[in-house]
Amino acid sequence: MYNAHTMKIGIDTFACDSGKSGVGVYVSQFLKRIPPSSGARFELFGWEYDRFSFGAAAEGLEFIAQCFVEGTTANSLWHQFKYPEFSRLREYSACFFPAAHKRLPWRSPVPSVGVVHDMAAFWGTRKTREHLGVIRMILPNALRNLDRIIAVSQWVKQELVELARVKESRIDVVNNGVDHSRFYPRPRSDESIVLIQPFSFRRPYIIYVSRLDHPIKNHVRLIKAFEIFKDRTKYPHRLVLAGADSHGAERIKEAAALSPHRGDIFFTGHFPAESLPELYAGANFAVFPSMYEGFGLGVLEAMATGVPVACARAASLPETAENSALYFDPLDPEDMADRMVTLSSDRDTAREIRALGLERARVFSWDRCAEQTLNIIEEAAV
Repeated sequence: MYNAHTMKIGIDTFACDSGKSGVGVYVSQFLKRIPPSSGARFELFGWEYDRFSFGAAAEGLEFIAQCFVEGTTANSLWHQFKYPEFSRLREYSACFFPAAHKRLPWRSPVPSVGVVHDMAAFWGTRKTREHLGVIRMILPNALRNLDRIIAVSQWVKQELVELARVKESRIDVVNNGVDHSRFYPRPRSDESIVLIQPFSFRRPYIIYVSRLDHPIKNHVRLIKAFEIFKDRTKYPHRLVLAGADSHGAERIKEAAALSPHRGDIFFTGHFPAESLPELYAGANFAVFPSMYEGFGLGVLEAMATGVPVACARAASLPETAENSALYFDPLDPEDMADRMVTLSSDRDTAREIRALGLERARVFSWDRCAEQTLNIIEEAAV
């Protein structure tokens, strides 16, 4: 059990996407679980608007607005040149960086703990060659200067060792959790329409929850696999793609517009987090074709909701799902379509995958994640 004394811990909310991404979910869930009587004083610092983004989760915690020039470059410079003085003036016992893979100071004058959710920056899919070179030069050194690093999966830990040359002994693996009070099986109604304001979804549908990020999230191949699935089965299923536009979203939407089954492909844009469990629950099954995930939070949320899952045999996804999903080659739309056909036509397999997914999801807990993380922060601050 976490047991702090009179420490003062700063929590960096920069680069946490205002709670609208996997990292944002992580931060919100962590903040909710800081013990009110821990004996330590926690305060947040970040963009002024994040005072409201994380306010409900961080009720009672002080928020210090910093870096009043917007933009990634300005914020990176703030971390390099302003953060050291800021952390000294605030007299922090330690600083916690929940998005250490995205934003870090070169070195912290107080003990520091960072969470690495992925090493996607090394993929280079969204960077110029020059920008990629800067990332590969700066990020590993900044990571190595952290006192402790939390990796969200064994996959990410191995990448930290191989790509950033971080000593294995300084890395702790603490898996993400799932909010079982929100993501749980719901009774299946016979209604053909699922109403989730302001949307209505006609069943049956297949769900993929992810930002529209091309090519790393692999939407274009999923659309091709969906075409193959529709041509083979003649089933009335629709494909619901829930996620905000990101890099290359226009390529994904173009692929959908050119599809012969474009009338059955539905984009929701950013989907309200509070309604996400209902969206999962209405689906016949979920497909996660991403070529790179540091953990696979969406896979876990779908399984916890009682939705059978098919996912890519790539990166951390097999570690997260283990034997509780059907796997496919993310580069092969035919293989992807095969698994979609199986989950839609083989009821016994779908029921088995659903049961295995529910069992697997029970392994993961935000309570456990927060407790382990708080212990690591305490150890670094001592």
